[in-house]
Amino acid sequence: MQNIEIETHPLAPFLPKNGKLLMLGSFPPPKTRWKMDFYYPNYQNDMWRIFGICFFQNKDYFLDLPNKNFHLDKIVEFLNEKGIGIFDTAYQVRRLQANAADKFLQIETVTNIKALLSEMPNCFSIVTTGDKATDTLMLSMPEGVLKPQIGQSSTCIFNNRALNLYRMPSSSRAYPLALEKKAEAYNVLFKEIGLL
Repeated sequence: MQNIEIETHPLAPFLPKNGKLLMLGSFPPPKTRWKMDFYYPNYQNDMWRIFGICFFQNKDYFLDLPNKNFHLDKIVEFLNEKGIGIFDTAYQVRRLQANAADKFLQIETVTNIKALLSEMPNCFSIVTTGDKATDTLMLSMPEGVLKPQIGQSSTCIFNNRALNLYRMPSSSRAYPLALEKKAEAYNVLFKEIGLL
């Protein structure tokens, strides 16, 4: 273990002051997979296609197709307008293999959820975007809080704040569910918390 370096999260948390939803993945992929300096930067990841389908009925809305890239300015403007914050459940990890697979991430330091939420006073909903992210989030939750199943939610009181915890399908292509089905699950979530 000693020869595998500890990686610290390379991005600052994206936390709009008007944030109503905090979206948490597990940890960014290796830099070699990045197309932009932001969350879900791998062009093969479907997160921004899911958002495009849910909010604009167009999976390519946030994509720069000719350059196989993303429109970062569009993404940031949209997230600020809707009040969606993003970070990850792990602050420091060891990557046991040189890839983005959650199963090869060893969590060294979990994210300070309390600190993130203190920046978003109107946020009462957290969504995790995969099983590793959900398991890691649960480490910070009070004892006895139920881990939500895929497409489901659970509730808890965290630091004197009532929270809804949602667990959505992973946006990774490795997760065996059609893009449209993933978007359907996210659509339900966005409607439930009043973003759609």
